[in-house]
Amino acid sequence: MRVILLEHMDNLGTVGQTIHVKDGYARNYLLPRKLACEATAKNLNYYRTRIEAAQRKLARAKSAAEVQGGLLSKVTLTFVRKSRDEEARLFGSVTNADVAAALQERGFEIDKKQIALAEPIKRLGQYKAAVRLHPEVTVEVNVDVKSEETSEDAG
Repeated sequence: MRVILLEHMDNLGTVGQTIHVKDGYARNYLLPRKLACEATAKNLNYYRTRIEAAQRKLARAKSAAEVQGGLLSKVTLTFVRKSRDEEARLFGSVTNADVAAALQERGFEIDKKQIALAEPIKRLGQYKAAVRLHPEVTVEVNVDVKSEETSEDAG
């Protein structure tokens, strides 16, 4: 079935794009959730203005995300955790929720769902966390995990 996307979907396409999907997927998921509509001539004419408005909105959001991404790329988050001496393993882990909370403390409105860690951080060291601000804008934030003992010695 041919459908017109009314919302951006990561695996399918962007707003206004006409794509071909399986009939069941369109009828049971896309159409009831108003994520897409059937690609008929009548619908193409009807949704054209809605789609253009949504594309303009996405363009504004992308430019705002690029500005925020420039600020975020300079951020280094430092977490102090208890660890075992020799193995440098943490007693707790640093998760995307911890990264989101630290970014919110610095004034960034980031949800934990926007942050992608390959896996929770369970060892001391330096890592990168990918922050998805927009479907086309992803920024990496530096995450530094230090031991409590070394931070007490320095302070």
